Amino acid sequence: MARLPDFEAMAIFAKVVELRSFAGAAQELSLSKASVSKAVSRLEERLGTRLFNRTSRRLALTDAGQRLSERAAQLLADGEAAETEALAQSLTPRGLVRFAVPMTFGVKKIAPLLPAFLEQYPEVSIDLHMSDATVDLIGEGFDLALRIARLPDSSLVARRLCAMPRYTVAAPSYLKRHGRPTHPMHLAEHRCFGYAYLSTAGVWHYTNAAGEQASVRPAGQLRVNNGEALLPAVLAGLGIADLPDFIVGDAIASGEVEVVLKGWSQPEGAMHLVMPPGGPRPARVEVLTEFLVKELAKGKKGRHN
Repeated sequence: MARLPDFEAMAIFAKVVELRSFAGAAQELSLSKASVSKAVSRLEERLGTRLFNRTSRRLALTDAGQRLSERAAQLLADGEAAETEALAQSLTPRGLVRFAVPMTFGVKKIAPLLPAFLEQYPEVSIDLHMSDATVDLIGEGFDLALRIARLPDSSLVARRLCAMPRYTVAAPSYLKRHGRPTHPMHLAEHRCFGYAYLSTAGVWHYTNAAGEQASVRPAGQLRVNNGEALLPAVLAGLGIADLPDFIVGDAIASGEVEVVLKGWSQPEGAMHLVMPPGGPRPARVEVLTEFLVKELAKGKKGRHN
């Protein structure tokens, strides 16, 4: 198996050539003179030839050293340039951020925020991926994701922004025809619409003030992979749905739908920004994170129960 070139020794050699001094190279690189000498010796041993002729007063390149010096100098320059560019990318907000968000929340809440961000940070670009499916941040190369749920334990870094309650709702016309459920177990007698990406796989969980718990697996004619797609059927009076505040809050406020099962609540979800583990993060990710924290944390817990 081929070995990688000894880039460190090559860079140290180039610095010695540049300064014509082992001591000078050691000082500039913040290394001991012995470390510099060992690196050059290591390179000579690897190449099987001397690179310097050394006396107490003079340091001269051999023919082999002369031939290597130009390539080593270019290697050092390229390395310094790459490091400078990477450092600038990490300290200055610049470059692409790949950001995954739920579909409806992305269209309704995230997209309207982006013009102000892009104007404030003209060197940052955003690849906004909108889907209700949970993406693999690390495997799919995302820098950031917004998730509205109770998060399972994982290695991802999560930052909670605000609560995001869910409501079980129906149109007044449906309730007039079919009656109003007052206990979660009554949902078995009703038409209920399902959402494909529930973290509990189609089971609705409830708790009341007395601590009683109930879990139901309601059934109905419609199941979707985007929560907003349920709203037309609910508004048409065709069934009951369980939806987050950002989708159904306005319809509750206008009276187009009513919250059923008052006195019962579901495990409270929340809005989180999640990121791959590790750090520090590039400035482009940090500034977008702080911008979103400031804007999205303004969301308040709904008061429809």
